[in-house]
Amino acid sequence: MKLMQIALLVCCALATLNFVNATSFEDNDFAEFEDFDSDDDFVEVPVTVGGGAGVSKDVPSKEKEPVAKATQIQDDEEDGIVEDEDEFFKDDEEFEGFDAGEIKEEPTTGKKPAEPKLTVAKIPMHFRTHWDSYWMEMLMLAGLMVYFTNFFAGKAKNAKLAQMWLNTHKGLLDDNFVLVGDDGKVENENPGLMKESESLYTLWCSGRTCCEGMLVELKMIKRQDLVSLVAGLMRPQQDQVHIKVDLTRGVMDPFVFCVGTKKTITKAFKEYADLSKYCTLVSKPETRYNVPAGFSVLSEIPEATSAILENRIITALSRYQQYIDYIHISDQYSGPVQVEDANNLKQPETKPVLMAGFNLPKNGDMEAVKPLLILIFYLMERLKGYRLSREGQQKAEKNRSRVEEEFLKSTHAARAEAAAQRREDKRKAEKERIMAEDDPEKQRRWEAKEQKRQAKKKAPKMKRLAVKSL
Repeated sequence: MKLMQIALLVCCALATLNFVNATSFEDNDFAEFEDFDSDDDFVEVPVTVGGGAGVSKDVPSKEKEPVAKATQIQDDEEDGIVEDEDEFFKDDEEFEGFDAGEIKEEPTTGKKPAEPKLTVAKIPMHFRTHWDSYWMEMLMLAGLMVYFTNFFAGKAKNAKLAQMWLNTHKGLLDDNFVLVGDDGKVENENPGLMKESESLYTLWCSGRTCCEGMLVELKMIKRQDLVSLVAGLMRPQQDQVHIKVDLTRGVMDPFVFCVGTKKTITKAFKEYADLSKYCTLVSKPETRYNVPAGFSVLSEIPEATSAILENRIITALSRYQQYIDYIHISDQYSGPVQVEDANNLKQPETKPVLMAGFNLPKNGDMEAVKPLLILIFYLMERLKGYRLSREGQQKAEKNRSRVEEEFLKSTHAARAEAAAQRREDKRKAEKERIMAEDDPEKQRRWEAKEQKRQAKKKAPKMKRLAVKSL
């Protein structure tokens, strides 16, 4: 048994010795470039331990290697790194936390140097949140929440009011029109109110005699816009319905008329071209036409104004004064006043219309304004059967001739310039055509004709005087 133990120890020793020799041979990658010295049998390798103190050990080697002074060899698993001892100790990042005075070379006693004591600052953790530091963020979040809440609430209320108006007047519209809510587009599968925006809804009706169609616009207060609501506190607004009836040409006689509140009439007189060109403001309409106080009248032909403001219309104006904003009748409607343009050589296209604007009840009672739609249908029938007298017809024709002459005078210079440009373009085209032909005689005659025309143009103009013979 003892012999087996001794043999096992001898085998372990031999294996260890072979492993050390093989390791020292394999780790020396630069052995073939070194000079061998027969006198040196050992290599003194200073080994750095801990914070920089070197402990030198004698390691036997079978191969002869030169010893470099002040050199440190550090064995890694893959490569060997050789660094200069002075540069090694001068590296600041290698010895973070150490003072320069603490790096001293200790005698080779085989003991590790004492590591320096590192002190970590203790930072207290705050478990309380200081909400007063985020007052600006909280204020912005609250503002956004209020804005979006008002947006969805105002949007829903406008849609509800528009649908209430349609439900109240749907039966009356169906009785007077064949198509209600159909604008003629193929993609309109669900006839009804068309949502143009969160505060604007439109409804198109057609299929009735004496008119091409009727457009209804429901202009609600911009309840979805918080800024508009705040502005409305200073300038109160109301929900309105605007009705525009495109009358068939030739159904009504030529005249322009408008009645409404003073504020609306003053604004319309400045904005609409037909009212500003043909109408005059009637003074004291309460006495002359018995309209309620607070209303103004714009009239072109007095007899037409008297025929429109009959007893039924005056009764409706008095009973529904708080809901009626304006009623506009014209055969020369061309929209708002256009900015004068020198290149515009044609008068704007006109058409006969019947327009009206009504205020909607604040409490949402749409039955209260239902008679106003009946008033529109009555006016349509009234315009269809009314005819001006001969004097009224002559006055209307005279007014339209006057407006046309004013337009021609205002555009005379532009039209003369355009005519001259057309003549010049015509002469250029003729010259190019003549020059393109291979006929010298024709070209010579054309040049002579052009010279004669230029001489006549430059000659002084003389007037002929007619002398009567005795």
